[in-house]
Amino acid sequence: MSANLNPTTAFSSEPSQGPISPKPASLLTTNLVFIGRGIRHSLRNVESLLMSIMLPVMLMLLFTYVFGGAITAGGDYVNYVVPGIILLCAGFGSSSTAVDVATDMSNGIIDRFRTMPISSISAVTGHVAASLARNLLATGIVIGVALLVGFRPSAGFVEWLGALALIALFILTFTWLFAAIGMVTGSPQAASGYGFMLLFLPYLSSAFVPTNTMPSWLQGFADHQPITPVIETIRVLLAGQPVTSNVWWAVGWCSAILLIALLWCSLAFRRKGGRR
Repeated sequence: MSANLNPTTAFSSEPSQGPISPKPASLLTTNLVFIGRGIRHSLRNVESLLMSIMLPVMLMLLFTYVFGGAITAGGDYVNYVVPGIILLCAGFGSSSTAVDVATDMSNGIIDRFRTMPISSISAVTGHVAASLARNLLATGIVIGVALLVGFRPSAGFVEWLGALALIALFILTFTWLFAAIGMVTGSPQAASGYGFMLLFLPYLSSAFVPTNTMPSWLQGFADHQPITPVIETIRVLLAGQPVTSNVWWAVGWCSAILLIALLWCSLAFRRKGGRR
């Protein structure tokens, strides 16, 4: 064997390569995975789902059968109160998002997600999407119970479509707002406490009584807070009446709060160490 192998040339034809970084998952795939995670969490937390349905239903029965006769003698109070109960149901259901997000932020799982080639803020998006689906289901059940106790809407298909679209926008807006609250609080208990404060807004609106029956100092706040135009728009849509300028105030309030909540959530996530 006359040929001599030169080890410096025999193994230098292929350049050495370092460790190959895993390919990042697409944003769509990541969001779908986390939405599925959020839905599974919702299915396991049956008590929270039942409470978000039972409490508004109990309030509707209380206001309809106990207070309704004193407020509206003709028995039509159920038609007035249902839009407020719907938004109250949405608020109770959305508030659990603050606790879910705060739990993820405090138990270290978000830090694990950040080490993966994924958009880790999608964990928050998953909670929001699952909450939206859960609350739309709860809203449908509440409307069904309202029909059983005498709610008789006069809305046509277009009016129902508009009312449901506004309800979905309201749920999405306040779910992101509760997600931001859960992001900045230090614990699930604190998130629950801060989120509960927002649930008083429907009581200080036209949800249960006309604002002109309130004291003058309270009437000004009730007329110009975000909940009142949303309730009034849903009310006229379900009654089959022409919409007023309240619809623009409702959409404007929801859009502005949604934008603020998204920015707040994103900035809070980055401040807590999120890279994506």
